[in-house]
Amino acid sequence: MKVCVFASGSKGNVTYIETKNHHILLDMGKTKKYIVDALKKIDVKPEDIDIILISHLHTDHISALETFIKSYKATVCMPEEMFLSLDSLKNYDHIKIYDDEIDFEDLKIYAIKSSHDAVASRNFIIEEGNSSIVQITDTGYIRSKYFNLLKNRDIYLMESNHDVEMLTHGPYPEWTKKRILSDEGHLSNQASGFYLAKLIGDKTKKVYLMHLSEINNTPDAALETVKDSLKEYNVNFDNIECAKPNEISEVIVL
Repeated sequence: MKVCVFASGSKGNVTYIETKNHHILLDMGKTKKYIVDALKKIDVKPEDIDIILISHLHTDHISALETFIKSYKATVCMPEEMFLSLDSLKNYDHIKIYDDEIDFEDLKIYAIKSSHDAVASRNFIIEEGNSSIVQITDTGYIRSKYFNLLKNRDIYLMESNHDVEMLTHGPYPEWTKKRILSDEGHLSNQASGFYLAKLIGDKTKKVYLMHLSEINNTPDAALETVKDSLKEYNVNFDNIECAKPNEISEVIVL
């Protein structure tokens, strides 16, 4: 498996995942041009994309979906409620409706329910053989029933959206602050560290901190808080990096 984060932040989110038989885009929250250019930088043709996973329907996760599928006929995977809420897909022939799991030959995808103020929102575990990637973003908390399924995966793409103090004393209106801090909002740096301490195992190779707010967080604050949380829980792991909003990451090969 390969993974490369193309963009992650409040203004757009896209991740590329490659397996033996599939080329996957997880979310489409930038422009079509940005995504095509990013694919070319890692020597992938946009027409090779055969699976698109959508976590939820907020603009920073779907802004390029409609234009991309006009040119490249990938299979778009989403729950029925999400599909019915998106008029632009009504006449698109390459749709795969799922509930909790998606199977593509030797590829297994667990679509776990997230807690976000969006229709049928999901997070993902993408598994091929003994390799796996977890994506957890845009959720106010992680349901404990998923912990065993999420534990000891190779790569975690884990939301670390805000520093609680920066958000609380920052410029956002009160209703926005309450939304972000709610159970249907976003994971804070502190929450991200807490969950990672429970999930990281001896197989884990890399953690990317995702969806950092440009107003209510900084990469240094996120890294410091998460690393301090891991130390507090006696988890010895430091291969952690912040994904960037407008710059692709390295390509990690499992």
